[in-house]
Amino acid sequence: MTSTDTPARGHNATGEPRPVSWLDRSGSPATSAPRRGRRRRLPHLVTGVLLVVLCVGGAVWWTTSTQDRTPMLALAKPVALGHVLTPADLRSIDVSAAPGVALIPADQAASVVGRPMATSLGPGALLTPDAVGGAAIPAAGRAVVAVGVKPGQFPPELAAGTPVTVVVTAATAAGTSTTTAQGQGPGTSWRATVVGVSPAGTDQTSVVSLDLDTGSASQLAQVPAGQLALVMQPAGGGR
Repeated sequence: MTSTDTPARGHNATGEPRPVSWLDRSGSPATSAPRRGRRRRLPHLVTGVLLVVLCVGGAVWWTTSTQDRTPMLALAKPVALGHVLTPADLRSIDVSAAPGVALIPADQAASVVGRPMATSLGPGALLTPDAVGGAAIPAAGRAVVAVGVKPGQFPPELAAGTPVTVVVTAATAAGTSTTTAQGQGPGTSWRATVVGVSPAGTDQTSVVSLDLDTGSASQLAQVPAGQLALVMQPAGGGR
C-alpha cells in the first residue's frame, strides 16, 4: 500500500532532512540578509537633511542682510554742478554701507533740498555730504572769469552747472577791432562751465561767471565786451 502522507516538515521527498528557512545548511540559525530597501533610503534621508539645513541657513542669512540695509538718499536723475536740488531729484535706496562711508539717510532729505550741487552726478548715484553745498571753485589749474552778454548772445535757460562753448563773434560797434592782442578773432572758442548768472542790469547786460582753465581764462578776459556768444553743450561736456 502506497502512503499518501506528505513529507514531514524539514524533510524532502526521500525522507532526508532539509534545512528550513531559519536554519543554514549546517543547522545553525541563519543570519538574515540586510534589506536593500533600507540601504537605498539612507542616502535620500541624508540629502533631505542637508537641504533643510541649507534652506534654514539661507533664510537666516537673508534676514540678517536685509536688516543691515538702511534707506539712503540717491539721485533720481542726472544733476550738474550748481543745480539746486528739489524733491523730484531725490529717491531712496536701501543699501548696506561699508564702515567709514559717509552717506545721507533718506529721512534727512529736507536738509539737502534747496541746496546746490557741489559736483555733477548721474542717476542712481548715492549722495554724500561732500556732494551737496558750495562747490570748491576754482580748482587747481582753473580760474573763474566774468563775461557780459546781452539778450540773444546766450540761451535764457542758462544756469549754474551748464557746460558751454564761448565763441568770439564779429564786432557790434562800427570801427571796433574784432581781433585782440592775443589774436582771438571771430570763431575762436573755449569750453567752460557756468558758475553763476546775474540778472540783467538796466543796460540789459547779464554777467555770466565761467569756470575754465587758467590759460583760456586769461585769453577770454581780453575779448572786448559785446563780442562773445555762449552756446549750451550737453551735460558732462563742459570740461
